[in-house]
Amino acid sequence: MTTLSVIIATKNEALNIVECIQSVSFADEIIVLDSGSVDGTQQLAKTKGALVFDLDWPGYGKQQQRGISISKSQWVLSLDADERISEKLKYEIMGLIKDTHFDGFRIPRHSSFCGGFIEHSGWRPDFTLRLVRKVKGGFTDHFLHAHMTVDGKTTDLTNPIIHYSYKNIDDVLDKLRRYSIGNAKDLNEKGVSSSLTKALMHSLWAFCRTYIIRAGFLDGRRGLMIAIYNAECTYYKYLKLIELNTS
Repeated sequence: MTTLSVIIATKNEALNIVECIQSVSFADEIIVLDSGSVDGTQQLAKTKGALVFDLDWPGYGKQQQRGISISKSQWVLSLDADERISEKLKYEIMGLIKDTHFDGFRIPRHSSFCGGFIEHSGWRPDFTLRLVRKVKGGFTDHFLHAHMTVDGKTTDLTNPIIHYSYKNIDDVLDKLRRYSIGNAKDLNEKGVSSSLTKALMHSLWAFCRTYIIRAGFLDGRRGLMIAIYNAECTYYKYLKLIELNTS
């Protein structure tokens, strides 16, 4: 019998964790890796049958690698707390892993921004490797934008993960700070240097790429908001990198 484990990394995700776990209730094992939540996330996850581990936060990639090591199934699905598996995606996943010569599957995501789902702006189809055979899978060790890896053949699924990202402006501002700092740390680890000129030029390019090249203007006001957000996140990333370069 083919088995599936789901890994979810959390911190203060009480508003998301129940619906996230319910969307993957078909899995044989649901593992929640929590890093010091104080809003009841761990208790809610336990009531829904998840295995909960209270761990420190070594970075996203290393945390996910812990989850792969802990899991006991043949297949591993990595999910964030603000993501959901639809019924169509559920049946697609379960049908494919029963009999396939592939070792990993890239899944598209359909993401929301401040109450509306985005169709352009570089956000669709947003394929990301999320489902792998345990013995073939792993994670990069980037602090922020770590990604799943697989030593084998991959293919793409059809139905998307539903991603409830950037719920409101407060969420946007919080992620602007966290993502710009996290990205700066990853760039600094690579030995990338920065300057004010780089910050300005890269932020301008981020806006143009999102709003014009990736057709963000077709997403209306949210597309403009995303383009400005990307520009600001890029600008502050390179400013933070200046600080890290000199520390």
